[in-house]
Amino acid sequence: MHIKSISSSLSVCPQITAQDVQKIADLGFRSIICNRPDGEGADQPVFDEIEAAAKKLGLETRYLPVISGKVSDEDADAFGKAMNEIPRPVLAYCRTGTRCATLWSLSQAETLAVSDILAATKSAGYDMAGVVRRIANGGKTPTDRADASYDVVIVGGGAAGIAVAASLKSRKSDLDIAVIDPADIHYYQPGWTMVGGGVFKASQTAKTMGSLIPRGVHWLKSAVAAFEPQDNAVILDGCRVVKYDRLVVCPGLKLDWHKVEGLVSTLGKHGVTSNYRYDLAPYTWELVSGMKEGRALFTQPPMPIKCAGAPQKALYLSGDYWRKQGVLKNIDIQFHNAGGVLFGVKEYVPALEKYIDLYDANLNFFNNLVAIDGPAKKAWFDVAKPDTPVERVEVDFDMIHVCPPQSAPDFIRVSPLADTAGWVDVDHITLRHKTYTNIWSLGDVMNAPNAKTAAAARMQAPIVAENLVADVEGKTPSAQYNGYGSCPLTVERGKIVLAEFGYGGTLLPSFPTWLLDGTKPTRAAWILKEQILPPVYWWAMLRGKEWMIKPEKVSAS
Repeated sequence: MHIKSISSSLSVCPQITAQDVQKIADLGFRSIICNRPDGEGADQPVFDEIEAAAKKLGLETRYLPVISGKVSDEDADAFGKAMNEIPRPVLAYCRTGTRCATLWSLSQAETLAVSDILAATKSAGYDMAGVVRRIANGGKTPTDRADASYDVVIVGGGAAGIAVAASLKSRKSDLDIAVIDPADIHYYQPGWTMVGGGVFKASQTAKTMGSLIPRGVHWLKSAVAAFEPQDNAVILDGCRVVKYDRLVVCPGLKLDWHKVEGLVSTLGKHGVTSNYRYDLAPYTWELVSGMKEGRALFTQPPMPIKCAGAPQKALYLSGDYWRKQGVLKNIDIQFHNAGGVLFGVKEYVPALEKYIDLYDANLNFFNNLVAIDGPAKKAWFDVAKPDTPVERVEVDFDMIHVCPPQSAPDFIRVSPLADTAGWVDVDHITLRHKTYTNIWSLGDVMNAPNAKTAAAARMQAPIVAENLVADVEGKTPSAQYNGYGSCPLTVERGKIVLAEFGYGGTLLPSFPTWLLDGTKPTRAAWILKEQILPPVYWWAMLRGKEWMIKPEKVSAS
């Protein structure tokens, strides 16, 4: 008997015997549901035996037989009704437990999100891919007819999605392309560090989504509920079905604010801020510009995160402002990093350490923020140094800049496209899915070991476009991604350490060192960040103009 928990009120398991009922009672179950018809297998005890044993122990029972592979809407309704009537927790069984998990999934479809249902069943070892449309349709059987069909469907209208749509159109204008994204506003997220440093206004980093969708590309303003890659289909909220010949997946990642206890209730007040949100970056500047003394904490969670340098960029710009205002001596700057190094590419560390010294900042490695009390001005960190027990420490603050934990979006994490960690599973060179050859991915959501930055997406977009078009034309995809990413580290107002690197930490500078040495703070890199990169983003990257990013191809042998 192998019992698997689906929810707090339901567990499921394969076929049980009358002898198992005592153990079931001992485990605290109060009811048993049988979803397997009597006589389905030669070695199967009939339900009456299970029921008799259960009654002796005071357990409720229900016999709701379902033919394998034929779970009807009425079956799901009956299961949901039984769950509401009998004492909990409940153990349901069939031949393998799959029918029970399916019935629960369909019965919960109107009360739980699709991603929550898929996550619960997946963690118990059951794949609900075969009924995902029904779950998305409120547990009812939908039509298999597609509501729309396109040559290419792109999931995500962020930097990666718009850029790859534009790059595809510039290569093959007759492609029928759709971008799926529910958002009204598209944000230039690299600019939020500058907003938090008092350099940009928040409004400079936002444009309407409709103004950026490339001409001739359809915009489906909806959220994705699930994927059916075996049928070349994307399921939208409301169970609308969009079919594709080829799919590009790039919805970004999820900022998991709830993973830090108490954080959500105090964001934007009590000195708690983050440049990772559009509406909070101005509050960062409000706090920094108004601070004259006290303790300022800057946090960084475990990797992977988008723009790994952003947490310390906030520190540097804040420290520079306080230094120039003459109040730095009164401010205790603390950097709490869940990792063990200041920056992952060693060539840039010496320049950064000089600024850590300049701002008299204290480095606290292996410190992961786990809880916060805004009104009390207290934060708690789990300190997990190598080969030592985890210790929880309490730290007072006057201001805290939080970088939230990050993960793949829920609908990606529970999908057939994800690896075991939840990220879209691609070949790191071609960015093609390892299992489904008509699917590509780029941006923050895929599992290549590169930095998750807008600069990386800018490089990836033409590579995906080149390879996808080659596939359409019957050619072998040959464009290669070398892992390029860029992190302009704003070490002071007016100077930047321009970190550019690829897979394995290989330095990949865009300019000769005589013009711009990325390992040193330079005024030229600041001008690039402040004045050049924003228009390049809006008017080149998102419009298919691939300046300085011509895809490298595999040379013919």
